[in-house]
Amino acid sequence: MRYDYDVIVIGAGHAGCEAACAAARLGSTTLLVTIDMNKVAQMSCNPAVGGIAKGQIVREIDALGGQMGIVTDRSSIQFRMLNRSKGPAMWSPRSQSDRTRFIENWRKILDATPNLYMWQDSATSLVIEDGTVKGVKTAFGVTFNAKAVVLTAGTFLNGLMHVGSVQVEGGRVSEPASHGITEQLVELGFSANRMKTGTPVRLDARTIDYSQAQRQDGERDFHHFSYLPDIRSELKQRPCWIVYTNEEVHQVLHEGLPYSPLYNGQIQSVGPRYCPSIETKLVTFPDKDSHQLFIEPEGETTQEMYLNGFSSSMPWDVQIEALSKIPALRNAQVYRPGYAIEYDFFDPRQLTHTLETKLVKYLFFAGQVNGTTGYEEAAGQGLMAGINAHQSINGKEPFVLSRDEAYIGVLIDDLVTKGVDEPYRMFTSRAEHRILLRQDDADMRLTPRGYELGLATQERYDLMLRKREQVEDLVQFARDFSVKAAIINPALEEAGLQPLKQGYKLYDLLLRPQFDIQQLALFIPALRDKIDSLEEARRDEIVEAAEIKIKYHGYIQREEMIAEKIGRLEQVRIKGRFDYSTILQISTEARQKLAKIDPETIGQASRIPGISPSDINILLILMGR
Repeated sequence: MRYDYDVIVIGAGHAGCEAACAAARLGSTTLLVTIDMNKVAQMSCNPAVGGIAKGQIVREIDALGGQMGIVTDRSSIQFRMLNRSKGPAMWSPRSQSDRTRFIENWRKILDATPNLYMWQDSATSLVIEDGTVKGVKTAFGVTFNAKAVVLTAGTFLNGLMHVGSVQVEGGRVSEPASHGITEQLVELGFSANRMKTGTPVRLDARTIDYSQAQRQDGERDFHHFSYLPDIRSELKQRPCWIVYTNEEVHQVLHEGLPYSPLYNGQIQSVGPRYCPSIETKLVTFPDKDSHQLFIEPEGETTQEMYLNGFSSSMPWDVQIEALSKIPALRNAQVYRPGYAIEYDFFDPRQLTHTLETKLVKYLFFAGQVNGTTGYEEAAGQGLMAGINAHQSINGKEPFVLSRDEAYIGVLIDDLVTKGVDEPYRMFTSRAEHRILLRQDDADMRLTPRGYELGLATQERYDLMLRKREQVEDLVQFARDFSVKAAIINPALEEAGLQPLKQGYKLYDLLLRPQFDIQQLALFIPALRDKIDSLEEARRDEIVEAAEIKIKYHGYIQREEMIAEKIGRLEQVRIKGRFDYSTILQISTEARQKLAKIDPETIGQASRIPGISPSDINILLILMGR
């Protein structure tokens, strides 16, 4: 039995699994401590991965050599690309997953990863000596030694569930809470607080009247999460269903508001603004007479259905009565009611960009303990924390992604620079360079970084190089190839458009919004032959990537110039250069916040709320710039 490890990861949720897998694959002997080995990467709430901006994070995880995209593709029972009516910067993949298969696929990966070990137990305290973490103690009385520890405890730190007036300790239903670590860290000077999240009622599919619901099928084109072309789901695809609340539902819920823990003072913590409970929707939007709900399957064969949009902590009988007023759910049988859960989190401004804590060396935080919400945000942090735990104990350079390089970079920079006052959820609007952070090119952006690190495999790197070569070749073909007016005019006339009077380069034709490569290939044999020469397994992916580069070239080029200009401020390092309390030329608020966060660079300092451009100018002047 081994008691000494390079890295110990506490918690086997989405953050913990990515952290442990990354550290172990990079060469660190790693121990993953979890309360239940049969529920690794449990989808505690919605059985889906991806969505607006979240899907981009999963593609970035995959591009770097992480596992979430692979697991999601193998367990998918429905896939959709959201926001297709908008520009490619907004396209976001989303997959409905089989909850059980998701766990099974993650467990297979963990069991097959060299250097990775597991221990089923609850961590109760950290071993800390002279400001450095040395190991972990568990409820069974075992002490494990480590050079670095990654804390990814999710909602388990002093977790408390609410269903009406009933309160039950736990990290999620039927699983115990974890005590001791929060109290220990607070004594060491860490700032901790409470947040709240929730989950909806689960329904028996056999008791739902689908004739009263709107069917929503998935898409079966080439899109998926992993950039590895042979990773696909072999599971039966299932539809989701759309229903709506109504005035009768709202009347029942309004009558139950006095018994809601959210509104009678029982719950004091802050919940997610962008995933509100159904009772919060009623209070926040009093003029709306209906709200959209999605009935989503929990797996390929199970009858258990998830009612997306009906998160609630109301008494169970109020929830059931309200559901009975929805025509499709009038006779629905309930597996379990929705519940809210309160849990501890730590102010993420106590972390560096590597996710290492400022107060304790070699201790890293990732996931909901940093005040975030969502599997994808947790997994992205876990991957980065696992990488940096390995890097730090081996004296290697920290691995940090910039804001113009990845959504993961935006996420971590927002957390450590701005902190959180509510559960943080990623949106495309949070990324100022989102045209550079599209889901289609995450491999081009990040696979070289992952390969250099040693996490992305040779196979993955070679796939990226071949894709890049073929995309650039197709773009160059479009620049060079001339299209005669006589060839393209029939297509223009069929579309009711003005015919051409002269020939055009194919590239210029593709700049027109009414044309795409596949459409023009119907009229241009040379283009069809060019497409047919592309790698068959990734042909559609390559064509789409080339078309985006052509149609959005001007926007991409302009954003790259802006990012380069802003990036210069990220090269001006100021950490340890100033005693901010003595700089009287800047505002009092600026002095206080700069002293508290101690930013690494001028760029980070400029993003701290309350720091004005004039404050930044003064710092630059003091540096002789």
